[in-house]
Amino acid sequence: MLSSFAKELETQSHLIHFNYEGANFFSIHRFLKTQYEAHQAQFDTLGEYVRTMNFWMPMCSCGLHDALPSFRKIESYEGREMLSTYYQNLNDFGKLVKMIEPAAHASGAIDIAHYLDELCSATYKAAWMIKASIA
Repeated sequence: MLSSFAKELETQSHLIHFNYEGANFFSIHRFLKTQYEAHQAQFDTLGEYVRTMNFWMPMCSCGLHDALPSFRKIESYEGREMLSTYYQNLNDFGKLVKMIEPAAHASGAIDIAHYLDELCSATYKAAWMIKASIA
């Protein structure tokens, strides 16, 4: 589920990166590039952790979408609205990470729990940066 969410965040941030227009274009453009690259790395790391636990990842994007919890879709090309939707999705992702992290700790998967702590921190920092940009 987390892997699916990270992949969807990657796609969403990459498309906003292409479509965003506004007075702060250059800073948002650079920020979103770092975000979609970070989401790609997150997807990769989460997928590898899934495999270390001897579970399979989906075989295609259809399987990823089936595993995806609710995810807000962008419905407007207006820059502020695109960023607001991405911001909300980042917060939802952070909440999901917070829900899963205790289970990783409880099961003794300390490496995964530590990564989830880092992922949570990075996610909420990105959300804060967006909030500060659209305020």
